Amino acid sequence: MSAFTRAGQNGRLTLAVPAKGRMAETTLRLCADAGLSFEATERSLVVPCANAPVDLLLVRPSDIPEYVQDGVVDLGVTGANLVVEAEADVVTLAELGFARCTLQAAVPNDAPQTAIESLGGLRIATAYPVSTRMLLAERGVEAEIITVSGSVEATPRLGLADAIVDLVSTGSTASANGLRLIGTLLSSEAVLIGGRLAVREQADLVERLELMLSGVVAARRRRYVMMNATSETLPAIRAVLPSMGAPTVLTLASEGDIAVHAAVAADDVWSLLPALRDAGATSILVLPIERLVP
Repeated sequence: MSAFTRAGQNGRLTLAVPAKGRMAETTLRLCADAGLSFEATERSLVVPCANAPVDLLLVRPSDIPEYVQDGVVDLGVTGANLVVEAEADVVTLAELGFARCTLQAAVPNDAPQTAIESLGGLRIATAYPVSTRMLLAERGVEAEIITVSGSVEATPRLGLADAIVDLVSTGSTASANGLRLIGTLLSSEAVLIGGRLAVREQADLVERLELMLSGVVAARRRRYVMMNATSETLPAIRAVLPSMGAPTVLTLASEGDIAVHAAVAADDVWSLLPALRDAGATSILVLPIERLVP
């Protein structure tokens, strides 16, 4: 057993997090927002949390699924696509709402293919050969998979492949390289994964950490809205207020005046504020929520 595995020895959990890359900073910020107190530097490998029985292990995201599966660490934060690529036998505990992307197929702009099912018999370049082969097979597509690293988008132009499969966030990179997206094989985001042994034997600590992280993720998707209104306008306000259950209604000092509080989806705020104003709400405040535990 690795020296990093501490949960079974001293009651601490080891959480593997990305050391570098686009997920690293966001993951550490999530841990901090969840209440973990730690100091990480560029040279850090193992970072103990001062206020919780958790140690952070900073490693490559692609190594995390295997580390969790093999019990080197108890939990890990990595991309869902990397879990699929590693064919890791782990438990997905929570979706974390960042590092969203899709594994998509693309062909040159002048190619005749318009769907993933039309890629049969072609040479497909990808940095994710396991995922690509498995996901194509699920659609009944047999193709030659060419494993590359680095600039996958350049392979059709160099004559090395007829199509590519790669992670896409906006699609701008593919477009800039003369490629046209023709279909999604997999949707991915950052996930919290756990080893089966840790989830079973350290259930209390695992559930507590999952609760703290999920509470932050849920809060980021919500806003707390407060407004003044009158008893007469309350029915119209409630009709447009997509709150979590019934809103909180407080009586104010002036007769007939009330305050209405509600947690709403962050994505709804854009259209909600004008509707609330038109329904009779005044002095509307929109505040972030630090943590939300259903």
